[in-house]
This record gives sequence, C-alpha cells and structure tokens, in this order.
Amino acid sequence: MLGLMLKMLCPYCLHRETKVIDKRDIEGLSKRRRECLKCSKRFNTQEVVERTGLRVVKKGGTREAFDYEKLKNGVMKACEKRPVSSEKIDKMLARTEYRLRRKGKEVKSTIIGDMVANELKKIDKVAYIRFASVYRDFTELGDFKKEIRELSNI
Repeated sequence: MLGLMLKMLCPYCLHRETKVIDKRDIEGLSKRRRECLKCSKRFNTQEVVERTGLRVVKKGGTREAFDYEKLKNGVMKACEKRPVSSEKIDKMLARTEYRLRRKGKEVKSTIIGDMVANELKKIDKVAYIRFASVYRDFTELGDFKKEIRELSNI
C-alpha cells in the first residue's frame, strides 16, 4: 500500500491527492505518514478498526455494548506480574472477539467469561485462577481450593 494515491485531504492546502510514504501497525492501530502531491507537506493519519454492533447480555438480563477495553483490562489485571506477554494477550483477545462476533449481535456475558477463562487456562494457570475468582465471584477459600483441584486434574 506504500506509495498508493488516496483520497485524503491535505490539512495544509486541502488537495485531495496524497501518497502514503510509511505505514506502521501498532496494537490494532494503523499509523500512516502521508505526503501531499500538491504542496509536498507531510502529515500523519491514524486508522482504528471500529468495533460496533456486539451487545452483551448481562446476568441480570440488562444489555450493554461490548467493551473490548473493559475485557482487556480484566485480562491484563489477571496476568499482572505473570510471564504473559502483551502480544499473547492481544492475540488471545482478538481470537475471542472474533469467535464472539460469529455468534451474532448479542452474546451472554457468561459465554464471554467462559471463553476468556478457557483461553487463560491454556496460557497461564495462575492468571486463569485470578480471572476465574472474579468472573465466578469466589467468596470463600473453598471456591479457590475446588478450582485448583479441578485444574490439577487436567
């Protein structure tokens, strides 16, 4: 795509033709360095994938928009101080979001939690226990013991 002529208005002279001279993809964000074909000035643009249309059905029956960042923050918290790279987390979340979107426009929060828990179980058992304790609302030490026993039998 480098060097391709695009219909992007130059912020300096408002000319419609620019070319991309550099492109970098960073965590779901595409950053492009462009040059105006009329005035030769350079400027940057950013492109983000729009995440729309997916709704979450909560345990109480209420519905809300799927919040990728909320899910990512929960997973990052579970993986805090664990040997799990950001890249591995991003790939796991991308796979999970893809699978969720294939289920339709609405998905139950329990399905999201189960998917993420299963993915974490494969990556890091401690992060899995941390996530499961919040997601499944552990209230007693016995809840942790039971989950650890089941995890040990795998």
